[in-house]
Amino acid sequence: MDAVSLVAVAISLAMDAFAVALAAGAVLHPLSFRPCFRLAFHFGLFQAIMPVIGWLAGRTVHAFVAAWSHWIAFALLAYIGGRMMAEALEGRKEDAQPVDPSRGLAMVALAVATSIDALAVGLTLAMLDVVIWIPSLVIGLVASAFTILGLFLGTRASGRWGRWVEVAGGAILVGIGLKILLSALFFAPASTPTG
Repeated sequence: MDAVSLVAVAISLAMDAFAVALAAGAVLHPLSFRPCFRLAFHFGLFQAIMPVIGWLAGRTVHAFVAAWSHWIAFALLAYIGGRMMAEALEGRKEDAQPVDPSRGLAMVALAVATSIDALAVGLTLAMLDVVIWIPSLVIGLVASAFTILGLFLGTRASGRWGRWVEVAGGAILVGIGLKILLSALFFAPASTPTG
């Protein structure tokens, strides 16, 4: 895989992480170093690991992964996005803190959901006999950079428009989940029988 193609793939894979980071930035206003580092590190790590897992799995588990990955990504993003919207619309007491998407299961769920596409890329690279290590590193670094950018942009928007940015952020997460699900159900290429 040439460098231009690799960067293009890495940027396209980073778009989901960027959109999720925009939504997270709305909740994390004002943004500090630790949550920014946690999200950028974990999003980048998962984006780097998933292609390796897909590459190692190769053709063996391709059918299983293709059958379930879009449902998993949709469920995770819809749950977290729905929760963000509900909390923003219900309003909070003055002393209540918003759920921190850079901690615990929420962070892991977001990292997994935004990196499912990278798993499929790893499977594809295995079928093309491409060595995975450099692409994996580039994909992870680009995802981390786009996560940081998204967090900063999301935080700036949150300072101006408050809870409506949180509602929009939650809707973005649900929308990404729907896009992944509908793309897999209606726009995926038909599988060809093997053997």
